[in-house]
Amino acid sequence: MTGWPGKQVARRLVFLPLLLGLYACAGPSSRSPEDATAALDRDMLETGLSDIESIYITKQDIPKLTLTGMQQLSSLDPDLTVDGDNDDLRLLLKKTVIETETLEDGEDATAKQWGKAAAKILREAREKSPKIAAAGNEKIYEAVFTGIVGKLDGFSRYSGTDAAREDKASRDGFGGIGIRISVEDGEVRITAIMHYTPAERLGLKTDDVILKIDGKSVDGLTQQQVVNELRGEVDSRVVLTILRDGKDEPFDIGIKRAHVVPETVSYRREGDTAYFRIFSFNSETANSLKREISDAKDEIGKKIKGYIIDLRNNPGGYVPQSVATANLFLDEGRIVSIHGRHPDSHQYFEATDGDITGGKPIAVLIDGNSASAAEIVAAALQDNGRAVLIGSNSYGKGTVQNIKPLPNEGEIKLTWARFHAPSGYTLHHLGVLPTICTAGKHNSDDLLAELRMGELPKVPTVKRNAAKPDDTKALDALRQTCPARKSEDPIDLELALKLIDQPSLHANAVELADPPEGAQVDDAAEALLPFVP
Repeated sequence: MTGWPGKQVARRLVFLPLLLGLYACAGPSSRSPEDATAALDRDMLETGLSDIESIYITKQDIPKLTLTGMQQLSSLDPDLTVDGDNDDLRLLLKKTVIETETLEDGEDATAKQWGKAAAKILREAREKSPKIAAAGNEKIYEAVFTGIVGKLDGFSRYSGTDAAREDKASRDGFGGIGIRISVEDGEVRITAIMHYTPAERLGLKTDDVILKIDGKSVDGLTQQQVVNELRGEVDSRVVLTILRDGKDEPFDIGIKRAHVVPETVSYRREGDTAYFRIFSFNSETANSLKREISDAKDEIGKKIKGYIIDLRNNPGGYVPQSVATANLFLDEGRIVSIHGRHPDSHQYFEATDGDITGGKPIAVLIDGNSASAAEIVAAALQDNGRAVLIGSNSYGKGTVQNIKPLPNEGEIKLTWARFHAPSGYTLHHLGVLPTICTAGKHNSDDLLAELRMGELPKVPTVKRNAAKPDDTKALDALRQTCPARKSEDPIDLELALKLIDQPSLHANAVELADPPEGAQVDDAAEALLPFVP
């Protein structure tokens, strides 16, 4: 879960230093290529290790991380090995020491000092190993940083230059025309047209085939190469040569690129109920959902009975967008709180007046693939009594990652905090327990009958809120009350539609997940609890 763009709903909000600018890797023009590479190595290692030292959720053994990362050079050249202890690094070629870097302060040395020492080892490795020299910067950094972050947790990771560029495009958008494509058997076919984009306005259609881009044939291009050709500066123009069924001849269409943010929300009408699917959370998710809700109100009108928010298979994304999404359906109450080791990680998000639905019934669908930002939304609406959660236990990714830019225009994503539901429990490893469990169930009418008769079990909120984040045995036992289901089941939507049709039953279901009386996070105590990856 990452990123913090835009104005947010919060009692206390600290913007994270997510500076996505360019770093100067080379100095004066007189610098040799070898010196420029050495400077980039030093900047990369100093920056990455310093970020871990500063913001990672638990204090780390920087000498050990440095050694682990440098030992990955052996994956590029088996003749090279790196060993060391708490005050030095040694580079060996065929088991003979060829370079030693000793740090006077040893265990007390800063991450920056360890990064500088590692960079000197790397420079010697480049000089003495033809395989390392031939590997290129990206493969070297991929090996070293994957080794470093691999010692942290499963959600921290390194992204090289190309991967980071794609990640940024998914989160924040890019200059483009608003289409999705597939390249099969040498044919570039449009598979989807995004709403409110130049492609939609100028009449491109699904199944159109792109023959040329700016007069150049697309024959032989990979999908990523086609994507790179279609993207460009906002307001720049691109000319596509299109082959369309029903047209005898190909034709050209000129399009001005705009800022395009990938769509994460879809809407369809289900009788008099509005159904929304949220696929992930990027910088436009809340605005997109608000726009789709407006469209639903226009289409269904005053007959609208309620809303279904489908978060199944949603891996998460931007925390602020999950907060803004939950806030659309709330008039008051805590949405989420976040706590880590760094002082800036302590944040509290409160709802503001303005339930967009006017209090209409809401059902939220979750499963074992609903994670991170999706879990924030689900927990907020459940704890505040606004929605019935239907499905299975969610994934249980209750941590926040801070994205830090690196000098090669790559990124290092570091877990820096965990988040707490409004009633105070920690979602990490536990996830969100559904109000009505459909795991292993096959008949929605049977579940409704049990609800009507008062026979559906209540969510074990007292045990849930009493469990500590490091008590994995207790958390695992809670998860087994409704085991996470990885595949979607039609029963979820069937039950949601029937509940929306019966407001009194929906209200009864909401009460099954009432939080324990007086439950609220003990912020100071929770922040000190150990982090269990």
